[in-house]
Amino acid sequence: MNYFAHGRAWLDDPYYLAGTAVPDWLNVSDRGVRVRARQAAAWIDDADPPLAALARGIVQHHHDDAWFHDTAAFNELQWRLAAMIRATLGPDDSLRPSFLGHVLVEVLLDAALVVEEPSLLDDYYAAMAAVDAATVERGVNRMAARPCARLAWFIEAFSAERFLYDYADDGKLWFRMNQVMRRVGLPALPENFTSLLPEARRLVTEQRHRLTTAPLADAMPLHSTPLHSTPSPSTTSHPG
Repeated sequence: MNYFAHGRAWLDDPYYLAGTAVPDWLNVSDRGVRVRARQAAAWIDDADPPLAALARGIVQHHHDDAWFHDTAAFNELQWRLAAMIRATLGPDDSLRPSFLGHVLVEVLLDAALVVEEPSLLDDYYAAMAAVDAATVERGVNRMAARPCARLAWFIEAFSAERFLYDYADDGKLWFRMNQVMRRVGLPALPENFTSLLPEARRLVTEQRHRLTTAPLADAMPLHSTPLHSTPSPSTTSHPG
């Protein structure tokens, strides 16, 4: 899952929301730093409400990633998109097609969810604006085995840049994906990459409910009832 899918159900609790973003923020700001679910779980009942909420959000992130990446819909789509990437860009012996297939499912799911409820992305950023970045960094440094140094800076940049809005536009998404390529050391994407995005969007949008419905056995009530959920005949959609 990406930022919006992880956090859209927790807009009433800014530090919980921030916790759902922490593992992905650290992948950019301090790539050697990790906060595992077991590390965060030790803090979910802390007397400091922001710290406890942050910890619960981090545990939520790891829990949701586990079931999401195990769904048939995610695995079918990531390999289908990887095949489309190879067909469009030509032979590629690097990990780029499979990596891109994985990432595209996640960012295009965010885009599809925003299309369903456009105002929620404004609400998402408004909730993030209520978070003190230095408080989040201090909390993460209490949980992690090694300290981070750039997280507070990145949280402020994340809120200012608002790049989640760019996922709706093919050209802007190409630019953002090339930022990811540079960060992970993979070759840049040529402009014709954008030609596969309309079909990729359609495929992910069609599967958005399968992608956001957790198995009933994976329910994890760390929080009050989520603000936004999608029922299905046999189970309840777990928040992203």
